Amino acid sequence: MTRSAACEEILLSTGKIDEAYVRYGVRANQRGAYAATFRAISKKYPHKPAAQILADLVNATPGDEGKWFAAAKDAGLYDEALALASRTPCDPRTLSRAARDYTEKRPAFALSAGLIALHWLTQGYGYEITSADVRDAYRATLAVAERLGCVVEVKARVRKIVETEVAGKRFVTKELGPELGL
Repeated sequence: MTRSAACEEILLSTGKIDEAYVRYGVRANQRGAYAATFRAISKKYPHKPAAQILADLVNATPGDEGKWFAAAKDAGLYDEALALASRTPCDPRTLSRAARDYTEKRPAFALSAGLIALHWLTQGYGYEITSADVRDAYRATLAVAERLGCVVEVKARVRKIVETEVAGKRFVTKELGPELGL
């Protein structure tokens, strides 16, 4: 048990729940994944609104806002999730999965997630990105656009995103350019 976890436990056992949260909640509940940290804190402090926990975690990790996307999404904080993914890099595969998985349930969210995935791909983010990853993001985004009846508009937005690509060998442009007329 870490020192922070021990101090948190002492405060919790004496009924000082709010003090435990403020002083040790974030440090004592660090997990290997951002979403796991969020879940651990949410479980330990069920009286705290999910939005407050998320905001506190984001504030505790400046520069990592995009890494909280999955936690926000899983908590049903869809607007916050998209805002976080737009601020700093977010794994394009995570965003593509969200676009695919939420096409039926939350199409507006899914569309935005797909467009943000394509944005980060054009900026060179993602670990060992393949052409399949680019295609998955594009297909998921177009599937939502078809459901929403806005394929022409979305293709125009994707074209603008891809036109901004400057990273490396213009991987996304090579993959999607012919289909987008670039």
